[in-house]
Amino acid sequence: MSDVEDYTGSTGRNETREEQLDRNWAELLQELRVLQTGVQILAGFLLTLPFQERFEHLDDFQVTLYLVNVVIATLTTAFILLPVSVHRRLFRQRLKATLVSSADSITKIALAGVAMLSVGTAALVFDVTAGRSAGLTAGGILLAVLLVLLIYVPLRLNHRAKGSQPGS
Repeated sequence: MSDVEDYTGSTGRNETREEQLDRNWAELLQELRVLQTGVQILAGFLLTLPFQERFEHLDDFQVTLYLVNVVIATLTTAFILLPVSVHRRLFRQRLKATLVSSADSITKIALAGVAMLSVGTAALVFDVTAGRSAGLTAGGILLAVLLVLLIYVPLRLNHRAKGSQPGS
């Protein structure tokens, strides 16, 4: 199939392969913008903690959890920025399919980072304010909920969509 032929694929859209890649790239950028905002808010919150009076009273577990959260926030930020960096390196090299495919994988990693950061931050806040068992419980429950929402629900929806396609 050439780049100028209509490409409908499984989307039902009448667009060329290049138009589909452009649309997919734009959609990925929108998703990354949403992720970036969430990570910035959580990272900003974490970065203010050492300047709070109560921070010096954290035990070793809490300090470790805090530092792990800072590392996760930093790495997640890097993964959110990575598709932009890749785009800069691949710009005008006619590698849009590679760009979109890699950005899709990178975005999934960034989403996992946001989930881990959310769990870790909630666990830390509950631990500091309500005790160790509350922190571990909150972290465990949030982890379970996020696994369901971020993994099970999309897989289930994909399975259901494939089952409702003509010829299935």
